[in-house]
Amino acid sequence: MMKGEKEIILVGDRVLIDQDSDNSKTPSGLYLPPGVKEKENVQGGYIVKVGPGFPLPSADDLSDEPWASGHKELQYLPLQAEEGDYAIFLRKYAIEIELEGKKYIIVPHSYILVLVREDFLEE
Repeated sequence: MMKGEKEIILVGDRVLIDQDSDNSKTPSGLYLPPGVKEKENVQGGYIVKVGPGFPLPSADDLSDEPWASGHKELQYLPLQAEEGDYAIFLRKYAIEIELEGKKYIIVPHSYILVLVREDFLEE
């Protein structure tokens, strides 16, 4: 087996987040209330990678003879989140992982509350 650079492939609507160590204030200046921070219900961080999105049914899936057609490429509805966005998400539904000594969080897209995009702040 060859060793080399690893590729992270997220499945479906999952988002990989580099969690923010100081989660009382976002980079855009949005403050999280002290009660929320103490309970750790809400957390923020930068999005590192996003999954392909929500799978969409194809016309072949609705066919009376699904065995008759060839294999088609799966189509996805893309996610709103993009790499580099700052996300505020519900911590309860996040899964913490460690990759090569660094901790990350995987969150389903539906549990992201707010996305802050840099180009939005520059306008």
